[in-house]
Amino acid sequence: MEPGIGITPENRLEVSHILNAILADEFLLYTKTKNAHWNVEGIDFHSKHLFFEVQFKQLDEIVDSVAERIRSLGHYAPATLKSFLELTHFSERLHELNNSDGFIKELLSDHEGLIIHLRENIDHFANGLKDYGTSDFITGLLETHEKMAWMLRSHLK
Repeated sequence: MEPGIGITPENRLEVSHILNAILADEFLLYTKTKNAHWNVEGIDFHSKHLFFEVQFKQLDEIVDSVAERIRSLGHYAPATLKSFLELTHFSERLHELNNSDGFIKELLSDHEGLIIHLRENIDHFANGLKDYGTSDFITGLLETHEKMAWMLRSHLK
């Protein structure tokens, strides 16, 4: 049954396509953060192991909320690794070492890239596609990623 929520089917479809890519980015960032949690090495292992755990748990909640937003618009969320790799803006390859600075730099770069992508879509969702709910939703995601990026950046000082 089609949602009768005041957004045209065409606009709901476009919003869902954009959200699919955001979901893929969030899932890849979750996976990379989980990798950092599992594989970080060095004298600060324990503290960074716990730090990355906090971040991947936040990302797990975000992944779920993005998928649920897609479903609330009447579309199915992509849910395979293949589809995520096809949709994401990120590379799954890590470019740094398995120390905390290497993981933090890589994750920070991805968070900042996602922040820019989210910011670029806020007005498009609201003004172009008349979906103020999704515009507000990704504004919240943007704020969460800004805080997560700040936490990562603070470890590099």
